[in-house]
Amino acid sequence: MKMATVFALVLVFLCASLWSATFTFWTAPNPNQEAFWKRVIEDWKAERPDVVINWRTIPAAASSEEAILNAIATGRGPDLCTNIFSGFAAQLIEAQQLVELSKLDGFHDLIATRKMEEAILGWQFQEKSYVFPIYSNPMLFWWRSDILQDLGYDQPPRTYSEVYDLAERFAVPREKFAIEFLKGRNWWDRWFDFVTFFYAATGGQPYIDINRNRALFGDDRGKEILTFGLTLFQKGWTSMDMMDNPLYTGHLLGQLQGPWEMPRAEQIFPKVFPGNIWMSMPPVPDDYPEDQPVYTFADTKGLVIFKNSRNIDLVWDFVKWVFSNEEYDRLWMEMTNMPPVRSDIAINPLFQDILEKNPGLKAYAEAIPYAIPPALTPRTIEVQDAMTVYMTEPLSLQRGTVDDILRRVVREINAILF
Repeated sequence: MKMATVFALVLVFLCASLWSATFTFWTAPNPNQEAFWKRVIEDWKAERPDVVINWRTIPAAASSEEAILNAIATGRGPDLCTNIFSGFAAQLIEAQQLVELSKLDGFHDLIATRKMEEAILGWQFQEKSYVFPIYSNPMLFWWRSDILQDLGYDQPPRTYSEVYDLAERFAVPREKFAIEFLKGRNWWDRWFDFVTFFYAATGGQPYIDINRNRALFGDDRGKEILTFGLTLFQKGWTSMDMMDNPLYTGHLLGQLQGPWEMPRAEQIFPKVFPGNIWMSMPPVPDDYPEDQPVYTFADTKGLVIFKNSRNIDLVWDFVKWVFSNEEYDRLWMEMTNMPPVRSDIAINPLFQDILEKNPGLKAYAEAIPYAIPPALTPRTIEVQDAMTVYMTEPLSLQRGTVDDILRRVVREINAILF
């Protein structure tokens, strides 16, 4: 064999070897998350110096989703990527871009190790798992405890009737409000109002049947939620147009918030947070059983492995290495102030000192087992745009009956999903 041929074969072998020990990893463009992954990747390199991780944050674009789709279209996508929400995951699954994680070696053991057997069910697509959830931000109501106590309450309202009673004592139309029922007019706001109220009212039942492609909220519970909202608007006990920061100024008694609000509140409104805030699950219908847990919406994101990866097994080894080590879950919570997707955070001794220093974070950690992610549908934006146009807008403007509004929005969403 000629030397040139031998040299060429050796070069091909070396290139293949180098390629086989490399993968590309994209993470969320968030400073706290960047610092976390930098630390993790440095630890990995110390253990696996033979593996090169080409790590970067998701490229700048109108959204992370747009950046990822553009990269896939041009053949420059990552092997592994975080910051994936359920609706986008469903789009990627539909486009056959994702590896089915539940087929990979050790998947179920990893799920058990991380104490997320229940949480993973909310991420399944046709009983298969394509996304590994990283963090879960349950949504809790914040209440002005000082004002409630002045009004004679020793705990937040639990039911719709208790909210009405509170409103009768406090609210003044166009000036002071009992509760924020609707978050805004963007499609994603529906997660933080109607979807949250639906999970609470139904014990965590799905609002979209992703297998039969139809809306599931056109029932009595859906009517109760909309009746609750319509009553609040009709009596001036809520509004879509409040002043800035009404909870902190004392013009609003209850508002849905995620854990990311805590650092901001403590820094800007230290006289209110944490000392004058009670946290609770969302209000529920009057007949909701007192001995049953109340559920809420989870703002949660995860990671995926793309089918274009030439090193799926190596990427999966990295994922297992990270998430089988609960010390990294502790580090994540310390650095990001967001709870990892674990059902044992509130009782695991590893996290106790963090929670003792931050009672608010403890409240969110305790809610994780009862926090449900959004429907895994590729039509998320269209569905929630329809919710806005045909449900929340007419409700806030008091145009139409609850029955009419509910029938129209269900019909429109079913047409989108069909």
